[in-house]
Amino acid sequence: MPAVIVVGVQWGDEGKGKVVDYLTEGAQLVVRFQGGSNAGHTLVVDGKKHALRLIPSGILRMNTRCLLASGVVVDPIVLLGEIETLKKSGIEVTPERLGIAGEVQLILPYHQIVDQEREVALGKEKIGTTGRGIGPTYEDTASRTGIRFADLCFDPEIETRLERNLTEKSRYLELVLGSKKKIDRDEVMNAVLRVRNELRPYLANVSQEVNRAKQAGELIVFEGAQGSLLDICHGTFPFVTSSSTISGYACASAGIGPRQIDLVVGICKAYATRVGSGPFPSEDHGPAGEKLRANGNEFGTVTGRPRRCGWFDAVAAQRACRLSGIDTLLVTKLDVLTGFETIRLGVGYTLDGQPIDDIPTVGALAERIEVQYEELPGWNEDITGIRSLGALPEGARRLLHRIEELAACRVGGFSVGPGREQTVLIDDRLRSLT
Repeated sequence: MPAVIVVGVQWGDEGKGKVVDYLTEGAQLVVRFQGGSNAGHTLVVDGKKHALRLIPSGILRMNTRCLLASGVVVDPIVLLGEIETLKKSGIEVTPERLGIAGEVQLILPYHQIVDQEREVALGKEKIGTTGRGIGPTYEDTASRTGIRFADLCFDPEIETRLERNLTEKSRYLELVLGSKKKIDRDEVMNAVLRVRNELRPYLANVSQEVNRAKQAGELIVFEGAQGSLLDICHGTFPFVTSSSTISGYACASAGIGPRQIDLVVGICKAYATRVGSGPFPSEDHGPAGEKLRANGNEFGTVTGRPRRCGWFDAVAAQRACRLSGIDTLLVTKLDVLTGFETIRLGVGYTLDGQPIDDIPTVGALAERIEVQYEELPGWNEDITGIRSLGALPEGARRLLHRIEELAACRVGGFSVGPGREQTVLIDDRLRSLT
């Protein structure tokens, strides 16, 4: 069986969790490879909604083991809360079902305070982070001052290291950010020591597990968070997340070689959304954008913030497909476009009147992009019960075909609602996974 990477093609919220849940019916391993509790995956199974932040979407499959790889940052309090919430829904998250890499960096209370106060200091120029401490935790990773999960479990000097970090963060808050917020030393210490014993049984050697599963011919699904256009290196900088969201990072995070990967699946909406600040060339500020938000219930799973809405951007999609080497696309939320008389597709860019074929590297230039649109006729039929490509209205079929042409990547499936059963696969490579 293959090793499959699932990544977002846009600015996140494309429906990756739903697709991972669908594809993992026969998977032995699901591996989350980046991001933290700033991500939100909403799944609907048998009419019941599950909102996940950290635990991989495969947790709803009882025979699947889930892993958090080294590139993930973990808030231990959030993780324990998520485990408890799933338990109340009848889903036991035991150490047999969930493993955490020892190299995972921990999000601690002082990271969240720094994250939030930094946004306050930036004022109108704020990035639009979730305030969950993701960025400051990745910064500590790069500066080699962070606390890793294995350190939490076994380092006898953990309290000394925490004291050093608390002193440093307190000075940064006061002297650099001019903040009056104080870090409660006892709260941090107590929180860290409290979760240590509860989480220690989940410690796992993720690289070793993934390699063994691959050698045994088991199906492995790597789950990304956010979207390709938020990648720390290749996204719309500086309005990006703090980790690499493209497929190549799955290998680095999980500790395997790139030749181990057999298929890369890209997930995109039939339109586009973005949360927070930053360039969004095909954003619609008019009634159509409002209708997309209402029809698609476009509000953040983690923050509840209304998402910015607009039209499918083929230039951005081409970039994402190139960055991740995407083999096949799965188009979600096709049903949201029902009732639109005309559907727009962004097919080209101009900057200062000159055509360009990619998003500019400089954010200020990306903000000035003007999009050239192509219009297709819509449809009014309810498609939520459709289970085959041929049964779709002509307008919906034409849209999928045009997305395939414009993105220069095969469309391998689509979804017509949030339910597990509302996903339709076209590509035989995807069908073979379920």
